[in-house]
Amino acid sequence: MNPSDGIVAELRTLGNPARAEREKRYLKSDLLHLGVPVPAIRKVAVRAAAGRSREQTLALARGLWHEPVHESRMAAVELLVRNWALLKARDLPIIERMIRESHTWAYVDVLAIKVVGRLIWRYPRLVTTLDLWPGDENLWIRRTALLALIRGIRTGEADLTRLSEYGDVLIEEREFFVRKALGWVLRELSKRDPGWVTSWVRERTDRISGVTFREAVRHLPAEDRESLLTAYRT
Repeated sequence: MNPSDGIVAELRTLGNPARAEREKRYLKSDLLHLGVPVPAIRKVAVRAAAGRSREQTLALARGLWHEPVHESRMAAVELLVRNWALLKARDLPIIERMIRESHTWAYVDVLAIKVVGRLIWRYPRLVTTLDLWPGDENLWIRRTALLALIRGIRTGEADLTRLSEYGDVLIEEREFFVRKALGWVLRELSKRDPGWVTSWVRERTDRISGVTFREAVRHLPAEDRESLLTAYRT
């Protein structure tokens, strides 16, 4: 039995049919859903990750990802999160392929923030690849370009130049999930640098979408939020 087969078998024992139906409907998924809560999936993945080499981690992640089962794909993602420190710069295309095949934020957001963001931090030369992603035809790659910046924001190393550049490329984006991502990143930054976010949004109130605007101003000081809301409405 392949290691991935054993993990999927374990996940099946943890499933809940009612939860599976609700989750499949919520995610609008074409995959089989077992109804396993994320914390339980994470525990399975943590055990599976223990003691594995980089090569073993990647092989198991591929095996789990290729299963047409939601929880199997979630386990692949969590496995990579757990063993991300083993990954090399040359592994980014593997993660990129997974993101392109994801078709849902449920996998993309974790990969973007906890794997891609960390790889960019460890291997700064990878930003040359990230810089291409805001213009990519795949909406999940565009979303990842933004969300990968969150790691730096949360650690006090925000790349404001790239955030501004990516934001200007995507500010008139039509896809909801990309608009939401831009707002999310601005919201994260507003917790540390509300002045920068206020200034950036103010200069773009004529172009910023409602989804992005609402997320961006959520944690701003009340005075700044009201001032931006007035400018946005006019």
